[in-house]
Amino acid sequence: MSEAVETTSNGDAATLRQAFPVLARTVREKPLVYLDNAATTQKPQVVIDAVRRYYEEHNANVHRAAHWLADEATRQLEAARATVAQFLNANSADRIVFTRGTTESINLVANGLQAELRGGGRILLTQLEHHANIVPWQMIAERTGAQIDVVGITAAGDLDLDDFDRKLSQETRIVSVGHISNAIGTLNPVEHIVQRARSMGARTLIDGAQATVHLPIDVQALGCDYYAFSGHKAFGPTGIGALYGTAEALEALTPMQGGGEMIERVSFNGTTYNRVPYRFEAGTPNIAGAIGLGVALEFIMTLPLESLVSAEERVLRWTLAELKQMPDIRLVGEPEHRHSVISFVASQGQPDDLGTLLDQQGVAVRTGHHCAMPLMEHWALPAGTVRASFSLYNTRADAEAFVAALRKALTFL
Repeated sequence: MSEAVETTSNGDAATLRQAFPVLARTVREKPLVYLDNAATTQKPQVVIDAVRRYYEEHNANVHRAAHWLADEATRQLEAARATVAQFLNANSADRIVFTRGTTESINLVANGLQAELRGGGRILLTQLEHHANIVPWQMIAERTGAQIDVVGITAAGDLDLDDFDRKLSQETRIVSVGHISNAIGTLNPVEHIVQRARSMGARTLIDGAQATVHLPIDVQALGCDYYAFSGHKAFGPTGIGALYGTAEALEALTPMQGGGEMIERVSFNGTTYNRVPYRFEAGTPNIAGAIGLGVALEFIMTLPLESLVSAEERVLRWTLAELKQMPDIRLVGEPEHRHSVISFVASQGQPDDLGTLLDQQGVAVRTGHHCAMPLMEHWALPAGTVRASFSLYNTRADAEAFVAALRKALTFL
């Protein structure tokens, strides 16, 4: 275990921050208050060091050479795959496919299931989904003639489970749903969703992009066919992620891309694909990214996650209580079970204006549709919302600085 990881063992967010060098920055002569974690999380020094060390000491292509560096790189890549499997509690590293992130993982599944979706198949999504869990299915529906059904939400922003039961049918081929909404923080009852979908013979895909830092993930307990997540939302590098699938579910997919590495034998008369998971990893993989992802997940697994998540939830609840006391602020979505995300609008001014005023005070939030335009249209919010999203390293001091900056910003609107 590295020194940087050891310093996080007391479960205190203020101590955890010391592992993330960017959090010590100042922005516009103000201490950085980083509340844009739903877009991307910051990286601990151990991850930065691991990526740099790969290029300094081990840089070589994997799987296809007999020399020393290639062997080192291959062993590190496959060790990272095993770490992802451990993190998700997958029963084998062969169940893990490296992708560029959640978006590519969902595209891989959607494209791979075209045969199953032809001839009247139905795809079940929800009103809460990120564009990455909408557009790939629309593209496949256009090619296959499949129909898309959408589960509605309650006034508070929770999934309408009665509507889910009405729209789930024996024609449903796949249910694809986010674990946690990136736009309003709703924690979906994915265990129930998976169980009901399986009873109808439908496959299930869980978009776990927002969940990996905030929840313990156990894909075997969930029973889902596929689980996708992105490294950059889990303290890892950008451009890397993973798709988990059961053995049967992965075997059911046809490869999305062809090329080197994903083949066993090629001739001009035909090609035999490599075994799972390699048949889905055409070309040279993001080796440094995969290694960095493995280190990021090892880092998370050393943390006292339960105490850190509890502390984050207290900071979130305190912030929500403060915003509710501001007459010029309206919360967007108040789900019963929420993680890490607060969305709101002001009675005066546009979200972009408010975001700019907060940035001038060193507070980083995100404004707009949050890649969830159907949800914003549902609430008639053409300009979207302001979103403050928290992670394990955010402290009460961050929340207090954000609230103070928001109060000041409102005086200019």
